[in-house]
Formats: sequence, C-alpha cells, structure tokens
Amino acid sequence: MFKKILVALDSSSMSELVFAKALFLAKQNQARLMLLHVLSAEEEDSPMPLPPEVGNPYWTTVSEVTLESWLKQWETYESECLKKLQKFTVKAHQANVNAEFRQLPGSPGRTICHLAWSWQADLIIVGNRGRSGLGELLLGSVSNYVLHHAPCSVLTVKNYVQDKTKSLDTQKT
Repeated sequence: MFKKILVALDSSSMSELVFAKALFLAKQNQARLMLLHVLSAEEEDSPMPLPPEVGNPYWTTVSEVTLESWLKQWETYESECLKKLQKFTVKAHQANVNAEFRQLPGSPGRTICHLAWSWQADLIIVGNRGRSGLGELLLGSVSNYVLHHAPCSVLTVKNYVQDKTKSLDTQKT
C-alpha cells in the first residue's frame, strides 16, 4: 500500500516513537523511508533565533561575541540532529528497510510538505505534542499544518502516556 514513507523527526524524545511506528509500517509494506529533520529556530531544543543585535548598525564587540556563541550553539544542534538521523538510518538498514535521510533548513511544516511532494511520498508520519488552544495558536502546530497541506496521507503519532497523564490531571480538578 505505502511504498515511500516520509518520516518527520525532531530533536525531542518523541522522535523515537515516531521512528518506531515508521519502521513497523515500512517492514509491513516493504516501503522505503525518507527520514527528515528540519533545522528551524521554531524547534524547542534549537538555539534561539539570531540575536537582535546582529542587525544593529552599531555593531559592537559584544555583538560579535554573542554571534559567535550563537553560531557554536547552532553548529552543535545541527550536528547532534544529524547524528540522530544517521543512527535511525542504521537501525532501519539493520531491519532490512531501505532508508535515507535529509536535514534541511526552513519552516518545518512547509519543508515537510515540499519534500513529500518532490520525493513523491505515499505517506508522511509526523509526531504530535498535543498543543492546543493558545499554545497552538502562538507556537503553531507542525502536525496540523502538514495534515492540511500534505500532498499525500498523513499519520500523526501521539504519545499516549502524556495524553493519559493530561486526562488524569483534568479529572482531578
């Protein structure tokens, strides 16, 4: 049924669960996997966006130090995410699943949908952190964007342990 599965991963622990679901489906369908991480300042674990001083016409030594520090943090983030993609690719190959990976900069939702279109994916698998209400409005929801703009089917993976905890908390009050 699915022959080309695009797996959107981030730097959170949720990516382990997303990858496990993708690997299971790939084995069942003898599908290829494309593992994707989008480099974005929107991601929770990424360094903050470029410091505001960078655009200041009165460039100072402090600004240069801030920029150097930010660049080092960004390089570390990029490198750690790349290693995670490589680790997942090796696991897929060990399970006899054809897999490749890409790490691209950009807006996560748009980048996921664009790669799904250009790679001609049959399915996108993406995690969902469970943001709702104001959190989703302010921070956006990558899974919501992908669900509404994807050129193919979308499977949204939720972390049920977190969901059960949330529902228990609301029952107590």
